[in-house]
Amino acid sequence: MNAYEALFIWLTGMSGSGKTTLSRAVEKMLKDIDLKVLVIDGDDVRKKHKKKLGFSRDDVMENNLSIASRCIEHKNLFDIIIVSVISPYEDAREAVKKKLGSNFRLMYLKTDLEILKERDPKGLYSSADNGLITDLVGYSVSNPYEVPRKSDVSIDTGSGSSIEQSQEEMYQYIKDSFCSIKNQK
Repeated sequence: MNAYEALFIWLTGMSGSGKTTLSRAVEKMLKDIDLKVLVIDGDDVRKKHKKKLGFSRDDVMENNLSIASRCIEHKNLFDIIIVSVISPYEDAREAVKKKLGSNFRLMYLKTDLEILKERDPKGLYSSADNGLITDLVGYSVSNPYEVPRKSDVSIDTGSGSSIEQSQEEMYQYIKDSFCSIKNQK
């Protein structure tokens, strides 16, 4: 049990921006310096959710608040909790921030659409291009991704930056933020 509450890192970005890849790599780096880290992946949470959630604004809000509740349940067991979730709407991110409090940090992973389409690890963009998905977040006019008005840090995971550079930037930010909150307690 910690004498302080965990640092919550909320990773937001479109599908394919590197949220899961970076969170898993940085998790290992943080564990290598003896920090207790929990990664909560939005895809995993959706698969295990009691009721089947879609991608409507209300369902996204419910999913994000459910993840925030899970963070609160674990806040005294871990040093750092990294949440990897698209979290496309400003109002949902603000509700999560309010629920998690002063140890909440929003990290935006920015990637150009063309690069996302090239990566397309889940085949979502090609499915949308072929009419199989009609409301893909950030790709469909009916379901936009709202770029955060104010993130604590923004990392460009697109062209011109390597995975290693993005990983190092994320690691350094989290490590510095953790030291800052730990020293305040």
